[in-house]
Amino acid sequence: MSEPTEPAAEAAPKPTRIAPIVTPDAKSFWAAADREEFIGQKCSDCGRFRFPPRPMCPHCHSLAREEVPLSGRGTVYTWAVPRHPPPFGFREPPIIAVIALEEGIRMVSNVVGVKIEDMRHDMPVEVTFEPTMGNHKVPVFRPRR
Repeated sequence: MSEPTEPAAEAAPKPTRIAPIVTPDAKSFWAAADREEFIGQKCSDCGRFRFPPRPMCPHCHSLAREEVPLSGRGTVYTWAVPRHPPPFGFREPPIIAVIALEEGIRMVSNVVGVKIEDMRHDMPVEVTFEPTMGNHKVPVFRPRR
């Protein structure tokens, strides 16, 4: 006779967010995101950061670059919530925002863990990572604690 077993823990819902489209220039950025590391590119000649990752510096046109860890901290520059048509891959309409990172570059991402009515310009945020389909992760931002 077998022992009664504990009910199985409820499985986490499967991610519905679409996996990122990985280009050769951004391959290392997305591989780092899968490890929950937030990295960027910095020109090895003029020292300026750039985003998205690309082969040539938009400031001095140098091809020399290095990958560097980013702070993951920034502020909300602006935001929007797409309502129609409903965004594919999201259970609720996401907050899409331009984040001004401490390193002086801006990136488009999502803000999570906050209601739309609580969003404000210059809100301090920090990076976190959310799973996608295909067992990948994407950087998103949440209000800084």
